Amino acid sequence: MIFTLKNIPKEYVQVIENIMNYRAELRHFTSDSMNRWWGPLARMAAARAMVGSNSIEGINVTLDDAVAVVDGEAPATSQDEDRAAIQGYWNAMTYIVQLSKDPSYIHNENTIKSLHYMMLGYDLGKNPGRWRPGSIHVSNTATNTIVYEGPDVSLVPGLMAELIEFLNTPNDQPLVKAAMVHLNLAMIHPFSDGNGRMARALQTMVLSREGILDPRFSSIEEYIGRHSSDYYAVLAEVGQGAWHPDRDPILWLKFCLTAHYKQARNLLRRIADMGRLWKALEEEAKRRKIHERTLSALADAAIGLKVKNPAYKNQAGISNQTAKYDLKRLADEGLLMPKGEKKGRYYLAGESLQKIRTETRVSEKIPDPFEEIHEGNAIRRLSDLP
Repeated sequence: MIFTLKNIPKEYVQVIENIMNYRAELRHFTSDSMNRWWGPLARMAAARAMVGSNSIEGINVTLDDAVAVVDGEAPATSQDEDRAAIQGYWNAMTYIVQLSKDPSYIHNENTIKSLHYMMLGYDLGKNPGRWRPGSIHVSNTATNTIVYEGPDVSLVPGLMAELIEFLNTPNDQPLVKAAMVHLNLAMIHPFSDGNGRMARALQTMVLSREGILDPRFSSIEEYIGRHSSDYYAVLAEVGQGAWHPDRDPILWLKFCLTAHYKQARNLLRRIADMGRLWKALEEEAKRRKIHERTLSALADAAIGLKVKNPAYKNQAGISNQTAKYDLKRLADEGLLMPKGEKKGRYYLAGESLQKIRTETRVSEKIPDPFEEIHEGNAIRRLSDLP
């Protein structure tokens, strides 16, 4: 027996409806035929998810490291294990994106184990790609306390078979199904390590296969990473320290729906934000007679990323020499500030670029979705944002 939901309260159904409305709107505005800045937006969404999911596991990942991995570059972190962990996570998530495009795919044990191997293959001592060989417990990395002990190892194969059957069962509530998959894998804890990352990855996988939204915008891993104490608290409340599948997981569903709602609203804000920034950068480049191919470098610097020659060259599809010329021109214009020397050189936003960013920034205080329903507030569209 795995965790199941007996019924969903009316207010939860309303929150789900609001989230799905937002996801439908996001699907329209994140179409790659709509805007030139769709690519950078998707890239940042993937990087933020990577930071969120790995930071919970105590893996040191900066946003610059995550963007480097998404761009196919080596992250700057000096820790070999951290570098291997984030590369493994990205390999698994890239595979999930590919599987989401395969209409004939059926969830199975081998794929789940393969995804785990992609994430943990750098350390064979963690038994990557196979169920755990013995007992296991979960610790809160923030407090160093044991918060949960997994079911007996003899139960793992049967419980995972039941979960895989659930994965392959049609469900007209993908948000609910994805949340329950996450909860069950986290509670079964079938692996020696990496269970949290796998649970969050499977949740994203369920959502991405619904085709409602691009996989890079489906994840709630960024939200979970920023609310890790709440994440641990709700899992502890539902689990009560051990395998109790008879307990009501409604609090877990509430946490996930809140995460989906706030993540969707945040993405809508970022779309408006990036649109305003990109338009301002286009106008600035035209005024200064700078080639429009440099907009990707200016946008990266404006949102706080380090701009490096190799990544910019690949983004713009230009030669190393042209990239070098462009970045020097942007630095001479005061839009970028060079830091470091030779191979270690990178660029940050200059004063004039920082000013553009300040003037175009879109902010919004996002309410709790359940409180919003009680107050009777209408759903907010992208067109409502500045």
